[in-house]
Amino acid sequence: MDLGSLKVGSYIVIDGEPCRIVSYDHSKPGKHGSAKARVAAIGVFDGSKHSLVSPVSANMEVPLIDKRSGQVISISGQTLQIMDLETFEVFETSSVEDDIKNRIRQGGEVEYWKVLERIKIVRAKG
Repeated sequence: MDLGSLKVGSYIVIDGEPCRIVSYDHSKPGKHGSAKARVAAIGVFDGSKHSLVSPVSANMEVPLIDKRSGQVISISGQTLQIMDLETFEVFETSSVEDDIKNRIRQGGEVEYWKVLERIKIVRAKG
């Protein structure tokens, strides 16, 4: 997608990290240049701030976010073993939102996002 069509709340890839846009500002075109956009975004996995200044017409990479449900099979320290409820695929992850760590229990259902071949637990169901 081109940078001019994105807005606050959209997802974008900056430096190989999927990020959610929290601030978007653009300037008018000048006498010899094109309009520029200033984007501030927060990383989905690392939680750090990323910024980008680029022409509005520049093509940007937008990540595909696959939202799925899974069941927690086992918990060992920071690592969770999860089984997808559609494909019954089993995988391990340690990327969990801080505010839901204490609500995740063995045998419970969770919602997870698969973004750029990385997995993050975003919500505990029930």
